Order: sequence, then C-alpha cells, then structure tokens
Amino acid sequence: MIVVTGGAGFIGSNIVRALNERGESNILLVDHLVNGRKMHNIADLDIADYMDKAQFIEKIESPTFLNDIKAVFHQGACSATTEWDGQFVMMNNYDYSKRLLHWCIAKNAAFMYASSASVYGNGEHGFRVDRKCEHPINMYAYSKFQFDQYVRQLLPNTKSPIVGFRYFNVYGPREQHKGSMSSTAFHFNRQVIEQKRAKLFSGCDGLADGEQKRDFVHVDDVVDVNLWFLDHPDRHGIYNVGTGHAETFNTVARSVIEWHKEGSIEYIPFPEHLKGAYQSYTQADISGLRQAGYSKAFMGVKEGVTRYLNWLNSAANKYWPEQK
Repeated sequence: MIVVTGGAGFIGSNIVRALNERGESNILLVDHLVNGRKMHNIADLDIADYMDKAQFIEKIESPTFLNDIKAVFHQGACSATTEWDGQFVMMNNYDYSKRLLHWCIAKNAAFMYASSASVYGNGEHGFRVDRKCEHPINMYAYSKFQFDQYVRQLLPNTKSPIVGFRYFNVYGPREQHKGSMSSTAFHFNRQVIEQKRAKLFSGCDGLADGEQKRDFVHVDDVVDVNLWFLDHPDRHGIYNVGTGHAETFNTVARSVIEWHKEGSIEYIPFPEHLKGAYQSYTQADISGLRQAGYSKAFMGVKEGVTRYLNWLNSAANKYWPEQK
C-alpha cells in the first residue's frame, strides 16, 4: 500500500492521479476535510481507503498498523504563511512529520515529504540546498526548515529511502480550493475571463512593472520528480524542485492573455504591507537533482500555462461547479 497525506490537496491529489495512471489504486488517502469542497479534487480518483488525519496520527502509534507499506508521500501540512500560532504550526508540520518519519523507518518504507522553498527567506544568500542559504522568515517556513534539519541528522545513520522536496512556485490543476493562495496563473485566468485584464503589481526593488521573477513549476513536473524517487529508492536527501529558471509575472500574464486571445495587463500599486517582505526573485538551484540522476526537462511558463488553461477552462468546471 502507498499512503498519501494531504491527498485531497493540490500536490497530493495530483500524486494520487499519477499513481492511478500507473495502475496503482492500493492507496490510503489521509486528509482533514474541514473544507469539504476539496472532495472535487479526488472524486475522479481511485483509492483503497480514506482516513482523517487525526485518526491516522493516532493509528501510527500502533506497531501492527499497516505492515505492508511501500511508501508514504507526506504532503499534508498547515501551509498558511500568515499563521503565527507557532505551537499549532510546529505540532501540525514538525511533530507530525517526525512521528511519520520514524514510523516509515520502522516499516522500512520510503518517506518522501514536502519541504518548501520558503526556507530560503528573502533569498539574499541564494537558493541552494545549503545551510548558508537558509533563513526562514515566517512560522510555516521555520517548521519546514527545522524538519529538514532533523532529517539531516538522521540521513547518515539510516538506509531508509528519505527524500525531501523544496517546492518552488507550483501551479496547475486541482488548486482551486486554495483561494487567495492559488497560483498567479489561476488568478490571471479568472481576471481575464471576468474583467479582460490581468492585474499585476507595479515595480518594486528597482524592477519595472510586473518584472518580479519567480521559478514557476508545473505540478505535473513536481509529481514526476516524486515518482522518479519512488522508482529510485537508493537516492536520498533534500532537493529543490523548480525549473531552475526564473520567469517574470509579465510572462505568466501574457501567456494567459495569449491563450484567451484577448485581454490586457493592468498594473496596480505595490501594497505597502509587502514592502520589505516580498520576494522579488526566486530561482531553484537544481544541481543536486541533476546529480541524483533526474534528467528530464521542466516545462517553461508558456508551455505549462497553456497546458493548465486547457484543463482549467474545460474539465475543471465540472469538478468545481461553484467556481463558475
């Protein structure tokens, strides 16, 4: 059996989809469906069982619970960067992850987990998987960073397949439930449909309007990396998962407008509360990923946004009718 935590979320549900496409349905999906609309993410997927996160955490304390586990894809977390209840965040992201990690080691199961590029803070020291580059600036980022640190202590002393993925700016299908935290491609698409304009921030940090850059990575590429490590259990460590190329918000907006064959860009004033606390640039150093043996090319923004909008403006609405 394969376990996917956060399995009704964005990346988790896409991992389940990809496993299904491989013919794998012996999957335990773990989530916390307070937002019941997330069921639209998994209504077309095949799993063996569903379990609430709280029940799952309790069950893994039992040595007889699920003895035949091949792998755990741990995607579940409190992902709100605005959550400052440190006790809550550490309990959900750090303590939970530690317990699950040790459970996997005891079961000799692969443990692949979601870290985050947020551990690099404002990125002033670069985006390498290197302690010198890491300086989290919110509780979410700190919880991910500290778990990476814990994993680093264990890696030299265990043969278990343990892999952490520092996701950069992921976009793609099954993210509608994220609301304001959904990708810029999602928001630009809605704005062009409803207002014929994509709204971008004006320039900041010496950059021209809309020229802030991110490493935008399509969720299909993220999933492919996860499954590659499932197929290569001899690899372990912590890796950046991005394209390795920063592209501007203007490029994303223009790709959306080109897909719709209409629309324009409107630049809005840069928010005062974000000044001094905004990443104007991110770009993953994926040299570690390449050294591990993952050689597949990543989609650029134009290709990725086109693929996403083909899905978002057709099939997506049947899964999320309230989003029309």
